[in-house]
Amino acid sequence: MAKFLVMTFAIVIAFLLYAKPIAFSIRQGLDLQGGTHVVLQAVDTPDAKVDDDAVNRVVKIIENRINSLGLTEPTIQRQGKDRIIVELPGVKDPDKAIDMLGRTALLEFKDISGMTVLTGKDLKNSKAHVAQNNQPVVGLEFNDDGARKFAALTAQNIGKPISILLDGDVLTSPVVQEVITGGNAQISGSRTMEEAEHLAILLRSGSLPVKVDVMEIRTVGPTLGQDSKEMSIKAFAIGTISVFIFMLLFYRLSGLVADIALLLYIMMLLLAMKYLNATLTLPGIAGIILSIGMAVDANVLIFERFKEEIQKGKTLRSAMEAGFDKAFLTIFDSNLTTVMAAVVLFYLGTGPIRGFAVTLALGVALSMLSAITITRYLLRFLIASNLAKHPSFYGLISNKKEDVK
Repeated sequence: MAKFLVMTFAIVIAFLLYAKPIAFSIRQGLDLQGGTHVVLQAVDTPDAKVDDDAVNRVVKIIENRINSLGLTEPTIQRQGKDRIIVELPGVKDPDKAIDMLGRTALLEFKDISGMTVLTGKDLKNSKAHVAQNNQPVVGLEFNDDGARKFAALTAQNIGKPISILLDGDVLTSPVVQEVITGGNAQISGSRTMEEAEHLAILLRSGSLPVKVDVMEIRTVGPTLGQDSKEMSIKAFAIGTISVFIFMLLFYRLSGLVADIALLLYIMMLLLAMKYLNATLTLPGIAGIILSIGMAVDANVLIFERFKEEIQKGKTLRSAMEAGFDKAFLTIFDSNLTTVMAAVVLFYLGTGPIRGFAVTLALGVALSMLSAITITRYLLRFLIASNLAKHPSFYGLISNKKEDVK
């Protein structure tokens, strides 16, 4: 009995001390932190038409520029055929956001002295492909003027590196082996095909800019974000406390065990989100609260089976083990269907919907671990301690006066 009480006390103290710091260390989305929300639309121009590849290049340019500014966890995602949503947590100045997103990426080819010889205007195309040695490379195709400049650049720098920069950052510095004419070249050194494709997109982005219009800009103030955070914390606290009280009233000591397991579950969920570097949003908090309900639902199924087995005349230990075994398949099927729905939401949804799907799937997986293993271990430990042997202590209303041993 003493060991059980010490374990319970230690879990509660650990939760009170560490749950809040861990929760606030998780990165927060725009709706909790405040910032700027921008909707961009790519439009056709006489020089460049909007297509799938063009919009992908715009996304890469924006990602490259925003990341270089050191902003905390921005969100850049494509919406539909020609729109891009950009969320900048912590950026309260819309004009600054527009200035960051409106400029075009600058592609440069520099010699060893640092002089710019070619720019993105001289590059016609770049594509990733597999060379004859089965290594991924990026093929470059220059326009006529660029071909002449590149031939002169390579002729003057044989055995020396030339640098290719995008927005001032060096993408690669290949060493010139021979004079390259004809307007074609290739860049080796990519470790994977995905890396080569990424480099090709970055290179193309400087040569074919697409006009982008700002369709919507919305500022989420720090006060609104703080209010959302406080309301979310309040809702989370009320929901969790209500669940705790419900379990204690209906299942008594079994409910106490479930509540202790629930504290551990919340700690595991917060640690998992921090470790996975997940972004916490308002829909994500809703997913966490829903997953807590799933965890309690699993315990309810187990405890009801537990009570049924006691009524059949089994001992507490054997009734408990049978209750877990008989409830397992029901719990597994229920959680599996929820995780499948979360996976569909993640792959078909965008933004906050994906955040909800991540927290829901992660929460459901951990809730099953909590119900099947942690609750079982604690309940087994409680029964073995002989702290309470009468079925009424486990939520069973019986007319029998004798203890079930």
